[in-house]
Amino acid sequence: MMKGLGASDGYGIGRVMLISEKNLEYTPKEIADVEAELERFRASVKTFTAETLAQAQTVRETVGEKEAKILEGHISIIDDDFMRGEIENLISAHQCAESAVEQMCQMFIDMFMASGDELTMQRAADVRDVRDSMLSILLGVNEVKISDAPAGTVLVVKELTPSMTAGIKKDNIVGIVTETGSQTSHSAILARAMEIPAVLSVPKALAQLSTGEQVIVDGFNGDVVTAPTPEVIEEYTAKRDTYLREKRELELYRGKPTVSASGEVYELCCNIGTPKDAGKAMEKDGEGVGLFRTEFLFMDRATLPTEDEQFDAYKTAAVVLKGKPLIIRTLDIGGDKEIPYLGLEKEENPFMGFRAIRYCLKNRDMFKSQIKAILRASAFGDVRIMFPLITAVEELREGKALVEEAKSDLRASGIEFNENIPVGVMTETSASGVIADLLAKEADFFSIGTNDLTGYTMACDRGNSNVGYLYSPFQPSVLRLIKSIIENGVKAGIPVGMCGEAAANPMMIPLLMSFGLTEFSVSAVSVLKVRKNIAKWTKAEADEVAAKVMAMATEKEITDYLKTVI
Repeated sequence: MMKGLGASDGYGIGRVMLISEKNLEYTPKEIADVEAELERFRASVKTFTAETLAQAQTVRETVGEKEAKILEGHISIIDDDFMRGEIENLISAHQCAESAVEQMCQMFIDMFMASGDELTMQRAADVRDVRDSMLSILLGVNEVKISDAPAGTVLVVKELTPSMTAGIKKDNIVGIVTETGSQTSHSAILARAMEIPAVLSVPKALAQLSTGEQVIVDGFNGDVVTAPTPEVIEEYTAKRDTYLREKRELELYRGKPTVSASGEVYELCCNIGTPKDAGKAMEKDGEGVGLFRTEFLFMDRATLPTEDEQFDAYKTAAVVLKGKPLIIRTLDIGGDKEIPYLGLEKEENPFMGFRAIRYCLKNRDMFKSQIKAILRASAFGDVRIMFPLITAVEELREGKALVEEAKSDLRASGIEFNENIPVGVMTETSASGVIADLLAKEADFFSIGTNDLTGYTMACDRGNSNVGYLYSPFQPSVLRLIKSIIENGVKAGIPVGMCGEAAANPMMIPLLMSFGLTEFSVSAVSVLKVRKNIAKWTKAEADEVAAKVMAMATEKEITDYLKTVI
């Protein structure tokens, strides 16, 4: 058995088709005829554009509009004024087109990868796809024919790129295995969109598997079962049939309110990273957006976005949501998210350094520009502002004062906005949990970010395998903080949501219901599952489970018990 990351649910039983990487090697050379080389580059861009548009149309027809837009976005990468201008400058300096394309693409890849943020690193995968496609055209290398895959195929690739998706016939592909990728990578996103079981980040998968051999892809547990016996095949066939039946049953919850078995109503929203994701949230039956991460606007470029550019993005999301709530988190950079052009100094411990609200309050012009853009968007929907990484009441007060300044500027300019826009706090540090009673007096809402809250509370880095055993939202200390934050919010009469990954965890749901959480914000694909899980519990049952859990002393006791009641 081979182990990886389960990134798209389901069970696939089929035979391997290896998709080896193309040979894109070349020898850089100095060009004598610059004009001819520039024309060769421009012709390759035209070819790339035509091929990508054709691929996008195929994806639109077979997968969906949102996935087609990913491919169409590749055209804007190579057609970006800065990208294209710098490539042509390198060619004008007598570099060959291949070298110029690779050099500029690599610069952006390195920049995005250095961020450490999964959503930003996803952009690096886009640029790699563009780079490889452009080099294929310039070098005359033919694309891999995934469309030739027969029925019952398990695709095994280094990385599933958006351009590969156009060749996939969904009825023929029963599983996907890659050597790279994460839960938020395009490989995962595309596999989930096509509803194909996928296991990512399987080390040396291409070297260990052979075309034609039978394997089982377990997208839940991240297993690739090799040489399965008839008994194992029968076992997984039964699992697959059960999963497909349960999946059909989830559709019964589409279009229904999010209600517990005893009648308590909850708000079930989605976490998004781009305006396009707002459409996905609506498509998956989300009741709004509990977290709009705005970093993408700042990261995918070489300069600060203007107020108008930000306004357009926020307005787009608000209009798509048609009056449903849209909580926009202000810029959360630093820590694991770097933006080179902002000139952040390297710090020994960036997670506890000059980041998020701390950076924004010291860069008031930039921060005010974002706040004004959010305020302007509030004229088009139920928009709310959320400040990240609040650790002291002074930070909230200073942020709210800047909101008032921005309102004054907009009034003077005659620009409409919601005068009563809610301003809330992302409670993601142990400090914010300890002073939740004080913050609740001055915030309009709370949203609990469990990823950072767990890391800061347990003083552990989730990426460090040596201390990974400590990183769990079911640690007694983390649960006590979550309970305290919720109870203080409820006592003050403000809504309390959770936008961390724990909000979708079936074992966490009864605890959150008991504590008094009012809003769950999860990935779009989890909406129906969470609605179903909430519907299973009465408030009394949830209270009984929570009482037992809060009396327990260790994470293992808690998780072992919760597994028996879920």
